[in-house]
Amino acid sequence: MPETNTRDIDPITLSVVQGGLETAQREMTTTMMHTARSSVLNIARDYSNALFDKEGQMLVQGQDIPIHLGSLMPATKAVIDRFEDDVSPGDVMYHNDPAWSGSHILDCCMYKPVFVDGSVEYWTVSKGHMTDIGGPVPSGYNPDATEIYAEGLRIPPIKLWDGGDLREDVRDLLLANVRSADDWKGDLNAQHGAVQIGERHLHRLVDRYGLDTVNACFDRLLDRAEEAMREEITGIPDGTYEGTVPLEDSGHGLGEVDITARVTITADEAHVELDSPEQLPYYINSYAANSVSGVYLGFMMFMQLDPPYNEGLYRPITVDVGEPGTMTNAQEPAPHVNCTTTPSETITDAVRTALENAEPERAVASWGHTSGVNIAGTRPDGGSTYTTMVLASIISGAGASHDMDGWHSRGPLCCFGALSSGDVEVMEHMYPIVLHRYSLRPDSGGAGRQRGGCGTVWEVEPRDHDMQVIMWGEGRKNETPNALGSYNSLSDPKLGSVEVDRADGSVEEYRENTIVTVSPGDRARNYNPGGGGVGDPMTRPVDAVVEDVTHGVVTETGAEREYGVVVVDGELDEAATEEARAARTDGGARAETPGATDGAEGVDR
Repeated sequence: MPETNTRDIDPITLSVVQGGLETAQREMTTTMMHTARSSVLNIARDYSNALFDKEGQMLVQGQDIPIHLGSLMPATKAVIDRFEDDVSPGDVMYHNDPAWSGSHILDCCMYKPVFVDGSVEYWTVSKGHMTDIGGPVPSGYNPDATEIYAEGLRIPPIKLWDGGDLREDVRDLLLANVRSADDWKGDLNAQHGAVQIGERHLHRLVDRYGLDTVNACFDRLLDRAEEAMREEITGIPDGTYEGTVPLEDSGHGLGEVDITARVTITADEAHVELDSPEQLPYYINSYAANSVSGVYLGFMMFMQLDPPYNEGLYRPITVDVGEPGTMTNAQEPAPHVNCTTTPSETITDAVRTALENAEPERAVASWGHTSGVNIAGTRPDGGSTYTTMVLASIISGAGASHDMDGWHSRGPLCCFGALSSGDVEVMEHMYPIVLHRYSLRPDSGGAGRQRGGCGTVWEVEPRDHDMQVIMWGEGRKNETPNALGSYNSLSDPKLGSVEVDRADGSVEEYRENTIVTVSPGDRARNYNPGGGGVGDPMTRPVDAVVEDVTHGVVTETGAEREYGVVVVDGELDEAATEEARAARTDGGARAETPGATDGAEGVDR
């Protein structure tokens, strides 16, 4: 419909249609939360739902998992192109393959065409992180995979429901290749319910307002989002800005590598070029759709736009993910399962850093990168196996902005606050484990005028059986990136790690991705990094530091070492603070601080 018509839409009608669209997406999300079987979905909410028009333009994205949503756009178009005219009412497609614009194979997508008067007008889509995807390692994160075939089951676009009939043979093929098949089956049904709910809401909108009016409203909402993004880009000075962020070596001796984003601003458009090394025989490669997601998150993090959130936001942004066969444009058979955290978070940070170089006054520090564990074992009471991705273990700290401290326990960066920890008691009910601790981690937030949010500590013990602990992610060697002159004087509390306390009293520490077995009496403890800080820590108000100490998010040691604020037994020593800050603001603060990168006694590691 011509643009002039979309602008003439009655604003009340537009608002109601927008509300109806957003309600449809939210009810899809609520359906997943209440009907999914696995803890990954019904507790942690590692899923995303969206609605698309017939061309595959995203009409609304929820406040779900950002790294899902960016890749859903090319993935939906790939599914539409794959089936072309071979689509009938009641069909439901399924897909997870990164070679077909998926993110990683654990994120399985369900697509339902919505017919109006005999023609496809819309698609409803539900993406969920499945608790397992087959392969040699429970939960799919195989640190020893050197090619994608060693990671799990790839699903190119297939029909799972044909004309409304479930293809039980195809479903059974999928279930036969995964652990925790009961959870998988329940999660499939939850996704099917979600896409049907979205379809029902779209039909209600069309029945009430008519197809032409509804589509005109959708076009206007896409245009409105595009206009908002263009206005923000116009405020950035023209030029090319670069951000380079290291991606740490996670334990295979492949070395630390850099990912660079070059952002070119021209009037109201932005072009992003990614530069990365050749793909590695390790699971931190990213196929194109996932890399685009990381770029989009960098823009959304920096721009902080209001709704509507739809594909119009990304029209002014073009992306070159790099040469084929590189880490940000991986090609078969590159392993990739860790890509939705590492390196997507690194890509996001590279884009965010480039934009910060363009407009330093709007700087936003990074959120904590993913550093977590999964668990798997055989239940002692019945012999059945279990496996789950422990998303509570990856809850890190949010980054600070130029005018606000970071939130505690809201990360990691790739999920941007969308994950839920759930109740400890529910996890203990679902799995044969005891959770001894789930708490904030003092001193883990980046030091700055605005402090980063704290990460978390998650500690588990198996009950009456041996359990595998599968470590994945990064943030165990490099601190969360800060911004605008922020720096840390304590490093160790800001890094991720896993400690295993053995029943014999020995302690093992891990800062790489590996798999260990723990037994009853052993405890595995995962430490998560916090968010980055913004600005010089010596300019943080003294009373704010004292308040942090009172609330237990900064230790007395951390207050003195990082902020020059001396607190003894909970009381501020004003004279000592004045002396410490005078010494620290004399131009050599970091060099003059003994052991500036060490841990400190009394700091929770």
